[in-house]
Amino acid sequence: MSERISREELVKIYKVEITFFDELVNSGLLNVQTENETRYLMYEDLPYFERFANWHYDLEINLPGLEVIHEMLKKMNDLRQKNRELMNKLSAINDKYEDG
Repeated sequence: MSERISREELVKIYKVEITFFDELVNSGLLNVQTENETRYLMYEDLPYFERFANWHYDLEINLPGLEVIHEMLKKMNDLRQKNRELMNKLSAINDKYEDG
C-alpha cells in the first residue's frame, strides 16, 4: 500500500483549517482515499497540497483562483510536453534530410 497521511494529521502539521482541505477535495484539486470514514491524502499528492496551502495562506488566493492557476499550470505543462515532442520530430526530420 502507498504511503498516505490522514486529513486530521495534515491540517495539524500544516496548521490549516480542515474546511480548506475539504474545499480542495470538493473542488477536485485533491484526490483522497477514504477508509473507515477517515480521509487520506497520498504522499505523492502532498506537493500539490503544499502548493495550494502556500498560495492560499501566504498569497491570499481564494479557491476559485487556485482552480484557475492549477488549470493554467496543467495546460502550460501539456504545451511544454507537446512542444518537446514536436521539436524531437522536427529534429528527426532535419537529421534525415541532412544525412540523405
